[in-house]
Amino acid sequence: MPLLPGADPYHHRGGPVGVLFVHGFTGSPQSLRPWADRAVAAGHTVSLPLLPGHGTRWQDMQATRWEDWYAEADRAFRELSEQCEQVFVCALSMGSSLALHLAARHGEAVAGLVLVNPSVRSDNPASVLLPVLRHVLPSLPGVANDIALPGSTEVGYDRVPLHAAWSLGRLWRTVQAELPTVRQPVLLARSPQDHVVSPANSELVLARISSTDVTELLLERSYHVATLDHDAELIFEASLDFIRRLARTGAEEASAENHQG
Repeated sequence: MPLLPGADPYHHRGGPVGVLFVHGFTGSPQSLRPWADRAVAAGHTVSLPLLPGHGTRWQDMQATRWEDWYAEADRAFRELSEQCEQVFVCALSMGSSLALHLAARHGEAVAGLVLVNPSVRSDNPASVLLPVLRHVLPSLPGVANDIALPGSTEVGYDRVPLHAAWSLGRLWRTVQAELPTVRQPVLLARSPQDHVVSPANSELVLARISSTDVTELLLERSYHVATLDHDAELIFEASLDFIRRLARTGAEEASAENHQG
């Protein structure tokens, strides 16, 4: 199937700091490309993969499961780890669940997490019907394009494939159980006006992770896809400052070790 406009995966070889960008459920790399471009401009090595089943048509997602989406994020992370001294993970919505799973699995190899409107739990009571409903109904109306900025559009599916939605619920349960094992520095940006993900998602992450270096950033002027919204620049600047601070700390520690040796 041909890719939707802007859904192409992207990779740029830059400096010793790598940044992995993970898009959301039924979305595509297009939602994060301006953010990735800013990281490239800052001199970083960047990877922005297209998750399996995404970026073409919603029917293609029906045969994929969260393990497939994670496998691609994991592949991209390992590739960056081979090329870079440090790797940070930046993610939107469901991509944040995959990022948290990466952090739980890879430990200190993940230098830090930037999570934008993380999706880690169900906000719909009807989701308990998905195990049965997915065999009867192929899809429901989509969740893409929740953006306040006029003229800004997210490239994503206009339908939610229910087999994939059922699998997303399994990812959430897996990640919820792992949250206490997440100890990496975290920058969490959230929109008070989000029509896709409730505030309870960010609250759950902040309450359960074991990280001590945690910053919360409010995106007062944006909806769910904040990376394409009014507060996009705020996200880009804050994330680059976050990476710069932690990358510099890592460099100073390495320098100190060399002097001691």
